[in-house]
Amino acid sequence: MAHRLLARRIWTVAVKEPRCSASSCLRPPPAAAPRPPTSSPRRGVSFTVQDHDDFTERVVNSELPVLVDFHAQWCGPCKILGPRLEKAIAKQKGRVAMAKVDIDEHTDLAIEYGVSAVPTVIAMRGGDVVDQFVGIKDEDQLDSFVQKVIGQ
Repeated sequence: MAHRLLARRIWTVAVKEPRCSASSCLRPPPAAAPRPPTSSPRRGVSFTVQDHDDFTERVVNSELPVLVDFHAQWCGPCKILGPRLEKAIAKQKGRVAMAKVDIDEHTDLAIEYGVSAVPTVIAMRGGDVVDQFVGIKDEDQLDSFVQKVIGQ
């Protein structure tokens, strides 16, 4: 499955990047847009991971437990789980954060954490994976999962 994720990522990048003409290849590429300043997970209940460094800074090095939601835009169950998970985390009033990782944009993170299906939610505390689940859950199951992660 990881190979399919990687192959899809490579194919998507290859298809999205336009071929250059002789004149456009001579021009230097435009400068990358500056990355917006990152805020700590305490300021926001959930955030979208921008890159591997952002993941390390805001998830691995977080003082709070963090639920990492590996999802994809094309995934129907992910669209159902995301709002449910945000609601369960909001109930905890800042005791846990949520990181959203699009597997098509961050295939390296998906492979690193063994994500083979979406949605996958991984709970991390102190940089270590403490629990995880794959698939959709109802609100009561999510509340129980979040409470278990924060140690209640």
